[in-house]
Amino acid sequence: MSELSKRFGEKIRSVRTAKGISQDKLAVKSQIDRSYIGRIDRGEVNITIDKLYLLAEALECEPQDLLPSIKK
Repeated sequence: MSELSKRFGEKIRSVRTAKGISQDKLAVKSQIDRSYIGRIDRGEVNITIDKLYLLAEALECEPQDLLPSIKK
């Protein structure tokens, strides 16, 4: 897994937990399989733009809020 994927997963997990949303609830709200949500959280996958927007809508934020900073 790439460093960028890991940082993206950390960002998703951070936003999700700050909002008190479980992986299961995010899966239902975003219509993305729960096991895939887990893989996103762990930075194991590169997601599509479509999935980024589904996650942003489910987390009630803008897609750019889910992207990690360019600076490490």
